[in-house]
Amino acid sequence: MGTHVIKMPDIGEGIAQVELVEWFVKVGDTITEDQVVADVMTDKATVEIPSPVSGKVLALGGQPGEVMAVGSELIRIEVEGAGNHQESASKPAPVVAAAPEPKPAPVEVPAAKPQVAAAPVESAPIVPRGANEKPLASPAVRKRAWDAGIELRYVHGSGPAGRILHEDLDAFLTQPTRSSHGAPSGYAKREDSEQIPVIGLRRKIAQRMQDAKRRVAHFSYVEEIDVTALEELRQHLNGKFGDSRGKLTLLPFLVRALVVALRDFPQINATYDDEAQVITRHGAVHVGIATQGDNGLMVPVVRHAEAASLWANASEIARLAHAARNNKASREELSGSTITLTSLGALGGIVSTPVVNTPEVAIVGVNRMVERPMVINGQIVIRKMMNLSSSFDHRVVDGMDAAQFIQAVRGLLEQPASLFVE
Repeated sequence: MGTHVIKMPDIGEGIAQVELVEWFVKVGDTITEDQVVADVMTDKATVEIPSPVSGKVLALGGQPGEVMAVGSELIRIEVEGAGNHQESASKPAPVVAAAPEPKPAPVEVPAAKPQVAAAPVESAPIVPRGANEKPLASPAVRKRAWDAGIELRYVHGSGPAGRILHEDLDAFLTQPTRSSHGAPSGYAKREDSEQIPVIGLRRKIAQRMQDAKRRVAHFSYVEEIDVTALEELRQHLNGKFGDSRGKLTLLPFLVRALVVALRDFPQINATYDDEAQVITRHGAVHVGIATQGDNGLMVPVVRHAEAASLWANASEIARLAHAARNNKASREELSGSTITLTSLGALGGIVSTPVVNTPEVAIVGVNRMVERPMVINGQIVIRKMMNLSSSFDHRVVDGMDAAQFIQAVRGLLEQPASLFVE
């Protein structure tokens, strides 16, 4: 038997350190070739680290949240043959033992009679974990459990190392009387609390937001827009071309409006290097689309939106959003934007104050669309209205320029035919 050491890989672009986000194996596990053993993060891109060999895990080189140097030992595996690592006879190499993983809670299962299926999961009595035994679960599972008022220590985990999966929450929620199993009822007094380490994407988001608020002289500008005609056009196009070209949301129209308006406001489609004191105005319009995933906010980039059709941009927005929500977006897809578009959809509220996505100098925020009575030519009519809440870097963008830019976007959206007039 030999030892194979996997070192932290060089992911590229001169990165010297990466953050270890999550382990998918533990000491003693038997793993197979190409099995993903860990997730690491650089800036905002999460990268899966697969094993090139099969064998038994001997040691893990770090804990989630730890920043590790490229080339440092990530994991040590016992393999058939010589392996790629030879221990020094005079000075054995140190082995970093992993912290003990919480064991899955024992679940009593009624003895099955011959030729009879085992009792369903919901009939098994719940045996809670110890007070200091932290259940394994992803951030998405933890949030769902918290929202549902479920204490995870009562939930049996069927995943690796007892990890609690969404399916385990589904099974728990289908139990007829949770309070009879010792879990808290909906009106029970709760004394529980949970400490969540700020690691991975959440740490990157915190750092970027703090840096943006510390360095950028933010100011916001809000304008309401009558999108009645735009919605009529969108529905007409979806009815005529939806089956063949795909359905259009509001976002590709907003991207098109930004592209056209920026022709007259190049100072908005810019990035500012405040250390070098250089403003770069970009001819290309690379639109960042703020996308909320289970682990936090990411901004995939629609590149060269100025050169793409309405449906091409719509398709790219959908593809990038899917990749970001599933943590599959690459580093290249998450960098290089020149202006950002953010929308909370139906939860958009009336007004928001989005944070500029540095080093950009502008972000356009979309609020909820509502029907409201409006006075037009002395008559009260029902119109579909929507606010744009946009923020700018006042070090680079003057207030008048910002207002005129948003008014240009407003004019394009209220007269949507002008979006396509060259």
